[in-house]
Amino acid sequence: MRIAIVGAGIAGLTAAGELAKAGHTVTVYEAAAQAGGLASGFRDERWEWPLERFYHHVFTTDTAIRELAREIGYDDKLFFRRRVTAQWWRDRGYAMTGARPAAPLPGTAGTLPLPVPDAVAGVWSLLRFPALPVTDRARLIAVLAYLKYGVRDWRPLERTTAALWTRRFAGEGLYRAFFLPLLEGKFGAYSDEVNMAWLWSRFKARSIRLGYFEGGFQGFVDALLVHVRGMSVRVELSTGITGLDPLPSGRWRVEPVSDRPDAPVAEDVDAVIVTGSPGLVSKLASDLPPGYLGQLKTLRSMGAVVLTIALKQSLTNGLYWVNLPKDQFPFLALVEHTNFVDPDRYGGDHLVYCGDYLDPSHEYFRLTKEELLVRFLPALKRINPAFEPSWVRATWLHREPYAQPIVPVDHSRAIPSLATPLPGLFWASMSQVYPWDRGTNFAVELGQRVATELLTCAGQASVPRMPGERPAEPVPGLAGRRAG
Repeated sequence: MRIAIVGAGIAGLTAAGELAKAGHTVTVYEAAAQAGGLASGFRDERWEWPLERFYHHVFTTDTAIRELAREIGYDDKLFFRRRVTAQWWRDRGYAMTGARPAAPLPGTAGTLPLPVPDAVAGVWSLLRFPALPVTDRARLIAVLAYLKYGVRDWRPLERTTAALWTRRFAGEGLYRAFFLPLLEGKFGAYSDEVNMAWLWSRFKARSIRLGYFEGGFQGFVDALLVHVRGMSVRVELSTGITGLDPLPSGRWRVEPVSDRPDAPVAEDVDAVIVTGSPGLVSKLASDLPPGYLGQLKTLRSMGAVVLTIALKQSLTNGLYWVNLPKDQFPFLALVEHTNFVDPDRYGGDHLVYCGDYLDPSHEYFRLTKEELLVRFLPALKRINPAFEPSWVRATWLHREPYAQPIVPVDHSRAIPSLATPLPGLFWASMSQVYPWDRGTNFAVELGQRVATELLTCAGQASVPRMPGERPAEPVPGLAGRRAG
């Protein structure tokens, strides 16, 4: 078969590789000048490594992306470190994960970190968090342990909201001091609607140690790009798609658009995979039936705004990630990336992300970089009273209106299938990784799933499905076709 994929993010490139392994001819179209999607990076002329537009890392439990890294020969570039994540309370950050208990060294003012397991260190940090009464700290540890190790089936959890569940089992105090800030940080005004399965997935699937690639995630994506091109996949960068037209023969005409002098011409293919937002697939495939388009319109999402600041000296006292209360700060998270990766990789810059998840109608999507900087700089002064605007060397602003799907009660019933009602057309997006939170690992899994779904519809494979996902219906336009 000839297959077109719209989008050269991690999901699209993964799907391309899977389909190429099955013997099919694949073309990937990407409107941006580089591959990577939300995991793509940018580079200052002083830097050895590029930096992600939106901060990323890998967990030790992220098996799909780690296996893919091994497959493409990039696993030796992935490293894991224990870094301190903190919660801001009363004008300082308190370690929640990554810190180590330490014993005093006799005769000195120093301490010696104790070699205890990560889980023990996490419990130690939570027990020392002063924003909670001692009884609530113990209760929080019990609730988190139950969610991580005791829950085997997430389906009952999606029948209630995270707010109601945590109030009932953790108590009002813990809900307001610990769980509500997590929900409000990601979903803002929609936090009361989010179901408990989503919150469970955050504790279930994540590890304390965090991973990063040498050369950043752009380095990983570039290696994946070389890998799939080595499998004869054609990847057209700086090439958008203006439309997807179904043909009487059951095939699809793909209409590319590009300013390149060697821009590709229209191509007829047997199947198309669109990776991207619900709005993108609705725009490209206007022939989708009203029922499916209606499903797409019900999918809501939050956008992401990230202002990255290069400082001449470190801002925090060794903290990597600081969760900030949104009623006190103009953004949700402060991430000092160079407390994870050495500043030498970035020409000595100390790189700080100031990030937030916001409704796409929020004013931050309209303000200029300079206007946002004026809003954000006083927060840096609060984080470190010694901070001065003269510390700022450069800034970069990145925004994405489709960054975090909103997941209400019984969300699994609202997710459209990967195989659309139009024969040969498939849609794969972060909305479909539910109940897991979006991320690069689940982008890899999604790419694998949609590729196998396509082959299943063509009668060539059986497809692994997410729990609760509907099986694919046979697609008449694809049945019986083979590579060639």
